[in-house]
This record gives sequence, C-alpha cells and structure tokens, in this order.
Amino acid sequence: MESISEKLDRLAALRAAPDAIRLQKQAIIDTILTDAIKAQLAEIDAEFAEPLKVAQDNAALLEDEIKALVVSIGLTVKGASLMAVYSKGREGGWDSAKLKGFAMAHPEILAAKKPDGEPTVSFRNI
Repeated sequence: MESISEKLDRLAALRAAPDAIRLQKQAIIDTILTDAIKAQLAEIDAEFAEPLKVAQDNAALLEDEIKALVVSIGLTVKGASLMAVYSKGREGGWDSAKLKGFAMAHPEILAAKKPDGEPTVSFRNI
C-alpha cells in the first residue's frame, strides 16, 4: 500500500509534469527557429514590453482606487464582468490559553464557545 509520503511525492511529480512538457515543447520550437526569426521575436517582445507594463500599471492603480472606494462604502459592487466583493475585517482573536485557564475557574464561559471547525488539508511547496 502506498504511504501518504509516497503519494505526496507522486503528486509533486504530477504537478511538475506540465512545466516539464512546456519545456520540452519550447526546446523543440527553439530547434526550428533560425537566428533571424529569434531576432525578430526579440524585437516584437521589446516593442510590446512598454505598452504591456503601462497597461498592467494602470490596472493596478485602478484596482487600488476601486478597493478604497468599496471599503469606504462598505458594500459589494458589481460591474458587467467584474465584482468587487466587500468583506468586513475579522474580529480580533482571543488568547486561548488564558481563556482555558479562566474557564477552569468559571466553567459557565464555555457556553459561549463555538464548536471547533473541521480539519482541513492544504498543500504547500517545500
């Protein structure tokens, strides 16, 4: 039976596969590109670099402006193809260790405790 660790290693390999395939594809493409075509592609990249940066910068500025406006009104706003979802900030947390100690002396506080959440699993790169 495959262990969880072995399954994680297999998952990592499966996640890396698309990048490896893209690299193989690019390597084959590079073999058929002449130096003249590569130079032309570099010129095209250079030609579009500045307009691309300007578009990205303008989008980032407008995004910041929209965020500030949505926070100021405290409402979710919908556009034709985008929605700015307002979420109020989370309430401050509690010092669990201190509350557990307090609950030992005052068990009635335990009635205000919400049930523990279900466990979850997320994947992070090591």
